[in-house]
Order: sequence, then structure tokens, then C-alpha cells
Amino acid sequence: MLELILRVAKVDSTVLLLGESGVGKEGLAKLLHTQSGRAQGPFIKVNCGAIPEPLLESELFGYESGAFTGAKKEGKMGMFELAHNGTLFLDEIGDLPINLQVKLLRVLQEREIVRVGGTKPRAINVRILAATHRDLGAMAQEGRFREDLFFRLNVVPIAIPPLRQRRSDIIPLLYHFRDKFSKKYGIIRDFTPEVVDAFFSFDWPGNVRELENMVERLMVVSPGELIDSSQLPPNFQVRLPEKSGLVVRSLMPLKEAVAELERQLITKAMEEYGSTYKAAEVLGVNQSTVARRVARIRADQA
Repeated sequence: MLELILRVAKVDSTVLLLGESGVGKEGLAKLLHTQSGRAQGPFIKVNCGAIPEPLLESELFGYESGAFTGAKKEGKMGMFELAHNGTLFLDEIGDLPINLQVKLLRVLQEREIVRVGGTKPRAINVRILAATHRDLGAMAQEGRFREDLFFRLNVVPIAIPPLRQRRSDIIPLLYHFRDKFSKKYGIIRDFTPEVVDAFFSFDWPGNVRELENMVERLMVVSPGELIDSSQLPPNFQVRLPEKSGLVVRSLMPLKEAVAELERQLITKAMEEYGSTYKAAEVLGVNQSTVARRVARIRADQA
């Protein structure tokens, strides 16, 4: 996925980031910006679900003097104008009201905006990134999201798997956030192997955001430099792994044992994920390796 992000960052295509809440969509949006030719320009984020609908239009498109009661005399620039020569990240795009979807579609088509209360089009040079945890395709079929806008946004869709499906990221993220909060708070903390194992085994329903919050919590409340399993919350305690995941009950030639373990791991990964690409990611090998092993297993079973 990182390779795709870096490749897409070099062009101005609209990107739609898809995934559960907390998987890191905003972080990837920032990466797309910093690795692009617009990196020196502004990165502006708008949460379409957090701003009240009556205010959202003026926040996005700005307004002219006297546009409404309480408007500033000199008018105000909107987020599109603030993001000129940079990137505008529209988070939770699935929450955008239908009437504003029409306006956004026009911006994507014409590359210009009209402020609230104004008539003069203003040209903008902005790259649009959008994100949602919703199924926009299904919403379009149900009439809750404009189909033409969905097609405009869905130029390069990037699905971000939940953290439980990319466990290889958990430990690097653990140490990344440890270093982040060490620098932020000026404290030094580390984790026992049992805590690291617990982090790896946990399903993280809140994804990257939950993991980050847990690291911060443990670091600031820990009385000492070493964080051990006794400081983990109860829902982590029940998930602590056993000391050994494999039990040897009888002897057999090592080559046969390795082949049998490989067969079982690949079979289980394919049953759970149904894709050689996902199975390869979980097992930490190339997709071609999994594909060859699957073909061999099926041939042996035939």
C-alpha cells in the first residue's frame, strides 16, 4: 500500500481513502501531500461531519460581505481558497449534505468556486483528497450520495485494512508512538516483551487511533521507566498469549514437520482472508510464494 501511496502522490489525481474509523486515513492523506509537488503549499483538512450543515457551505466556499447576518464586513475566504496551490482533505465525505454535493461536483469539474452571497467565480488550484468509513457506492445506489460525485471522487480508491488485518504494522507503530510521546513529554519509557506480545495479539477495534491513545496513556501513568503487563487494562489481560504457540507431541523428520506447518499456516490464512495477497501480507512472504504453495497443496489434495 505504501508503494501505491508514494506513486499516486506524484500526480494530482483525486484520491478516495476508504477504511474503518481510526485506521489512519488522515495520516495517509498528509503523506500524499508531503510526497507531492504541492508539499510546500498548504494542507487543509475539513471534517464534513463535524461542522453544522448551516455553516458548512460558508466554511468550504467562503462568503462575500453582507452575505448573511453576522458576516464579516470584508467577507471571508473558505477552505478551498485557503488550500490554493496545496491540498484539501475532505474527511468523512459521506456526511456531506446532498445540496453541497452539487456544489462540490461543480468545483471538481470547473476548478473554480463561488463564495456564498457572491456571483464572481474564483479559480482555484487545489488537489482534492477525500476519506470515508461509509460505502459510497451503496449510498449512491440508495440515492443518499450523488452517483456522479462518487465517480468524480473515486478516481484512485485506496482501501486501508483495519489494524487487525495488518498485524505486521502493530509493533512498528507501538515504538513510533513511544518515541513520539517521549519527545513530547520528555519522558523515557519502554515495554516488557509481554506487553509487546499483548499489543500484537489485541484486535484494536479502534485501529491506529486506539493504539496511539493506549501508548500515550501507559507512558504518562506508568510510575517507572519499564511498562509491564500489570499496567495493561483488563481487556488486554485476557488476550495475553501463552508462552508457547506450538506444542510438539511426537517426533518426525524436520523437513516434513516444516512442510506440514507451512501447509497448515497457508491453509488457515487462505480460509481466513480468501486472497493470496492478504495471506502473503499476514505471513510476511511474497504473494507469488503463497500462490505456488496453494497450487501445490491443491494438487496434493486432488
